[in-house]
Amino acid sequence: MIPVFNRLAFTRDCLLSLRAQTTLAFRTIVVDDGSTDGTAEMLAREFPEVLVETGDGNLFWTAGVNLGIRRALAEGATRVMTLNNDLVAEPDFVAQMLAAAESHPTAVLGALELDLNTGEPVYGGERLDWLLHRRHDLLAELPAAARHGLHPVTYLPGRGLLIPRAVFERIGLFDEKRLPHYLADFDYTSVARRHGFPVYCNYEARLRTYPDESGQEQTRRVRSLRGYYQHLFGIRGGGNLRNFTHFALKNCPRPYVPLFLLNGYTRRLVGYFLH
Repeated sequence: MIPVFNRLAFTRDCLLSLRAQTTLAFRTIVVDDGSTDGTAEMLAREFPEVLVETGDGNLFWTAGVNLGIRRALAEGATRVMTLNNDLVAEPDFVAQMLAAAESHPTAVLGALELDLNTGEPVYGGERLDWLLHRRHDLLAELPAAARHGLHPVTYLPGRGLLIPRAVFERIGLFDEKRLPHYLADFDYTSVARRHGFPVYCNYEARLRTYPDESGQEQTRRVRSLRGYYQHLFGIRGGGNLRNFTHFALKNCPRPYVPLFLLNGYTRRLVGYFLH
């Protein structure tokens, strides 16, 4: 399922890549949160096979994803995949995800991301050292020969995230009340891992992404006091302090919480001007 708000061209390209998959044993759901650029008309005209849920423009990412998940579960889905519309799936993407899911039926799976323009890998999962608040980027640590198969990670983004139905039955949906947009995907996959569901990045399944189109990158392009405020307190802010606090209290091992919070607050307060 794909939550969208405007950006019609991205949505079309994403859906075309799904239509071109080597296996079509899936249904696609688009949650259109009140788009004003003709997205609804385009979906009806060009993609009649797509199931559509609509919002009024106030869902944000987490509530939009949850709306799509509810529809998928009501349709009888045994697994649900969340996608962003600014992604283009490689032709065997779904087949590779389903193959991994068959061999690891309780696992939550993410995908290797490639730069759409260069084809170079840009994201392959990460492991977090909670004590030092240090990210270990798998792409930086794995030799090229090891960039295949499944690799365990601490959490995953919602871009190309495959979740078994059993996870929803055990821990519920994404936390739209406390994490309406930022960190909801990392939180959900971290919670799933702590409940015994393995979390892997699947290097055989590949998505092409537009690295400069993420919300965090867009807010950093022009730095200003207003942008700084939005960074720290806005719903889409990449450094949202309230959301980070919720994430830390839910997921960080208890002995490390004070240091993790202090480290995280410091990074967010100064990081906006350093990137």
